[in-house]
Amino acid sequence: MSALPGSAEGTAVTGLDSSAVEVHGDLPPLTETTRAECREIMARYPVPRSALLPMLHLVQSVQGYVSPEGVALCAQELGLTKAEVGAVATFYTMFKRRPTGRHLVSVCTNTLCAVLGGQKIYDEVAAELGVHHDETTADGAITLEHAECLAACDYAPVVTVDYEFYDQQDVAAALELVAALRRGERPAPTRGAPLTDFLGVSRQLAGFSQHADAAAAQSAVDGPSAGVPTLRGVRLAAERGETAPPMAAGPPETAVFGEEPPETAVSGEEPPDTAVPGEGGGTPGAQAADAEVAAASNPAERSGAEQNHPDRPEPAGREAADRDAPAPDADGQAQSGSGTSVQREV
Repeated sequence: MSALPGSAEGTAVTGLDSSAVEVHGDLPPLTETTRAECREIMARYPVPRSALLPMLHLVQSVQGYVSPEGVALCAQELGLTKAEVGAVATFYTMFKRRPTGRHLVSVCTNTLCAVLGGQKIYDEVAAELGVHHDETTADGAITLEHAECLAACDYAPVVTVDYEFYDQQDVAAALELVAALRRGERPAPTRGAPLTDFLGVSRQLAGFSQHADAAAAQSAVDGPSAGVPTLRGVRLAAERGETAPPMAAGPPETAVFGEEPPETAVSGEEPPDTAVPGEGGGTPGAQAADAEVAAASNPAERSGAEQNHPDRPEPAGREAADRDAPAPDADGQAQSGSGTSVQREV
């Protein structure tokens, strides 16, 4: 297999695609409707640029890949440069650099799937279709790729079509699957929603329904989910009478920095009083950190302030760092300038 920079095979081997984004003049246009839907996506987020990933899925659902026009539209709406948008679009393999076929067929070739025949499936399907990684058949029906992981090791070897699962495949089953797709059929996945196409699932990933009516949308929700391999552990536990330990009653407790954490509540008992952040700490640095914790306006800010607090306890199993103690020198003697609780062996 060639691994030349910019080649499809090189992308597959290294995971780095250095090829240029293709430009095509016969693409469906990105209309004002697309622009309005981009703004609808942006309205879902407190920070507009957080909408970039679903917006990229949206333009891909119209044109079959993230085109230069799609990059420009996202950049314009979000107030970003095209380079910033392009950096994101080229980082994730779900965003394509060239037009994708009606269906995207992904064959897992990672360790477990490969050992159980995934690489053989990929090789035979590629030979049958006459394409390699990230290439599309001449009839436009299928784009083939091999995937590093499809998150279904308990069903290995796995193939997905437009991200829907076809589990425990072998060469014969995979060849019949792609033959049916080329005939215009939509074989039922082993698990998940009924098969649609790549444009449809891209729209779904953008946060819009790809289905024509409520009944079709409900059938996608009602599709089969966990199968026998996934549920095996649960069933074994039930047969053996094994259960997980009970959860503590009440909400999680938050301790004041520098104090002992509250004891875990026993199920059925009232939880201990929750300490109020900002009431501990004696040094000026600790007092300033207490004030920052108390002033946090949302959980994310509070978490960040707590993690940076000078009195934050070390994780369980580690000694608390003494930030004021001098570190030992090469002879094991204390020296000024830095602090650590780790004692040097001499």
